[in-house]
Amino acid sequence: MIDINEQRNILDQVDLLRYNLVVNGKKKNHLGQFFTPAPIAEFMAQMFRISEASVHLLDAGAGIGSLSAAFVDYVCTQKHPPKEFTITAYEIDASLTPLLENTLKTCRSKCEQLGIHFSYKVINEDFIKAAVPALRRDLFSPHVKKFNYAILNPPYKKIQSSSEHRKLLRRLGIETSNLYTAFLAIIKKLLTDKGQLVAITPRSFCNGPYFKAFRNDFLEEMALKRIHIFESRKRAFSDDGVLQENIIFQAIKSKAKPSKIAISSHSSPGDPLFWRDVEYDQVIHPEDPDKFIHIITDEMDHQIAEKMKHFQSTLEELGISVSTGRVVDFRANKFLKQIPNKKTVPLIYPMHFQQGFVEWPPKNSKKPHAIIFSEESKNLLVPSGTYVLVRRFSTKEEKRRIVAAIYDPERIKSETVGFENHLNYFHCNGKGLPAHLAKGLAVFLNSMMVDAYFRLFNGHTQVNATDLRSLKYPSRAKLESLGAKIKDRLPDGDALDDLIEQEVFDMANGSGKPDPIKSKQKIEAALAILKSIGMPGAQQNERSALTLLALIDVKSETQWEDANNPLIGITPIMNFAADHYGKQYAPNTRETVRRQTVHQFLDAGIIRINPDVPNRPTNSPHTVYQIEDSTLDLIRSYGSANWLRLIPGRGVPRGTGAT
Repeated sequence: MIDINEQRNILDQVDLLRYNLVVNGKKKNHLGQFFTPAPIAEFMAQMFRISEASVHLLDAGAGIGSLSAAFVDYVCTQKHPPKEFTITAYEIDASLTPLLENTLKTCRSKCEQLGIHFSYKVINEDFIKAAVPALRRDLFSPHVKKFNYAILNPPYKKIQSSSEHRKLLRRLGIETSNLYTAFLAIIKKLLTDKGQLVAITPRSFCNGPYFKAFRNDFLEEMALKRIHIFESRKRAFSDDGVLQENIIFQAIKSKAKPSKIAISSHSSPGDPLFWRDVEYDQVIHPEDPDKFIHIITDEMDHQIAEKMKHFQSTLEELGISVSTGRVVDFRANKFLKQIPNKKTVPLIYPMHFQQGFVEWPPKNSKKPHAIIFSEESKNLLVPSGTYVLVRRFSTKEEKRRIVAAIYDPERIKSETVGFENHLNYFHCNGKGLPAHLAKGLAVFLNSMMVDAYFRLFNGHTQVNATDLRSLKYPSRAKLESLGAKIKDRLPDGDALDDLIEQEVFDMANGSGKPDPIKSKQKIEAALAILKSIGMPGAQQNERSALTLLALIDVKSETQWEDANNPLIGITPIMNFAADHYGKQYAPNTRETVRRQTVHQFLDAGIIRINPDVPNRPTNSPHTVYQIEDSTLDLIRSYGSANWLRLIPGRGVPRGTGAT
C-alpha cells in the first residue's frame, strides 16, 4: 500500500493548478462551472465505501480532474484496493482537457505502483448531448456503459424551456430547469444497481416547485445515505466568488430506503464537524407529495420541526393569499417619481421597513418612492388596506431570513399603493387584511421559530410566495388574539419570541430537552458578546459561541447574571454543547475547537489556562480553561443598561497564554 502522504501529492498538484486558473481569471462561470478545492474533493471522496474488485468511476464535468484525483488518492489508501479501475471523465471545455489528461496520467502511474490495472477515457463533449442519445439507444441495446461509482461537481446554470438541452432531456422523460439537476438525473440512469453517487450541488433542489418533478424522479430510485451542509457556498468555494448555499450528499441507487440518514455540517473544511443520525422519514416525509428534503442538523432543529407540527392551518384555510409585488421598477420606470406629488401614490420597497411597520416616505433617499396613478399603471397597484409584506431577499449578514412588516393605511393616507417586486404581500382576495389578523401574522412570521424552520428546507436567501404558501400557520383565532396585543410597533428580538410562546404556541416544553428557541437566543447573544468584546471574525461563529457558553456555564434557561467560571477542558466543552444545545460534535474535531477557538480566546486574554496548576504541561489531558474575572463580570451585565455603558471603548485585555 502506498504511503498516504505520497498519494495526496496528486490532489495537491491539481489544486495548485486549480488555484492558478481561478486567480488568473480563467474560471468558467459562463459555463456554470466552479473548480473543486482540494479539501472539498478529499472530503467527498472519503464518503464512498469501496468494496468491489472492479471500480468504474464517472466524473461528469471533470474540469482539471480534482475529484478524480481525490477519488484515486482515497482508493489507493484502502487496505484492499480494487484490482481494476477505470475513469470516464467528461469535460466540455477543450482548453481544460490537456490538464485533465495530465491529472489522469498521474493517477494511472500511482495505481500501477499498487498493481491496479488502470485505464481512463477523456470525452471532450457536452455531457447531456453525449449521454441522452446513448441512453435512448439503451432502449434497444444493452451496450450503454454503466458505472458503479460517480463523483460530481456539476455546472450550475438555468436551462431555458426552449433550449436544446431541455428538448434532449424531455426525450428521457427528465423535466428540470437547471444543469446541475439534469446531470444528477442522467447519472442516476447510468449507475448500476447499488451504484454510489457523491455530489456537491446547490441546496435549492431540496425544496420548491421548480424541482418537484426532479425530486420525485430522483428519490424514487436513489436512497440518500448522508447529507453534509455548509453554511454558505462562499465558504466552500472561498476563492471562486460563489454565494449559493450548497450541500454534499451520498446516495445509492436503490428503491429500498435506509432507516436513517447521517447529516453533518460545518462552515468549511477544517471547522468542527457536527454529526447526527436522523430518521429517514424525518428528512423526507412519506406523505409529502412535494418530497421536500428537510435537513435537520441538530437536536434544536429537530425540536423546532416537532413544535411546528402543531400548526395545521394553510393560508387557503385562513382565507389569506400571498402574491409577489407587481411593480418591477426598471419596467415601470416611466411611472416612477422620486418625490411624491398629487398625481402619485406610494411605492413601497423593503427599505421602508421600520420596527415591523412600513414608514413612508423615507428621508434622504435617492430611489423613487412614488408611482404615477393612471389608466396605464393602475394594474400595478392594489387598493389601500392593511397588508403584511415580506422581503423576498435578505443579505447574509441579517439574523432573519424571513422579515415581515405591516402596511398600515392609517399611517400612509392613499387610496391605492404599489408594492415593488422585491416584496411579497399577504392579502384577502386582492384587498387588505383585518388589522388584528395582519399584526398577528406579522409577529408570527418574524419569530425565530418560523425563521429557523424555514431554513430547514430553504437553502438560499430568497423567500418566494410559494415558500410562504408551503408553511403551516396557527388558527385565525390565535393570530387575531396575538395581533390584539400589538400597538404601534412590533416587539424586539426575544420579547417577540416570548410573546409567540405565550400567545400562540401555548404549550409547555414537556420533552425534557432544551427549549430550541431559548437555545438559539442564547447562541445569538453569545455571538453578539464575542463581537462586542472585539473577537476577530473567524471566532464570531457558532463554534466559538458554544465554547463561550460552556466556559461560563450558561444553559438555555440560565440568566446572564448567573454566569459562572468553572474549570473546563476541551472534551467537556464539546459535551456541554451536545447536552445543553443539541450540537453533537464529531469526536475527531477536538483539536479544531482547541486551535481555532480556545487558542484565540487565550490570545485575547478572555480566558486563562490551568489556573489551578499553573505549571501543568499544555499538552496534558488534564488541561483546563477558565473565563477571566473581568470578562465574566462584563458578561454578567449582558442585556442591562450597565452592559451598554461598559461596552463602548472597552479594550479587550491581551493575554500571553498559548496552547
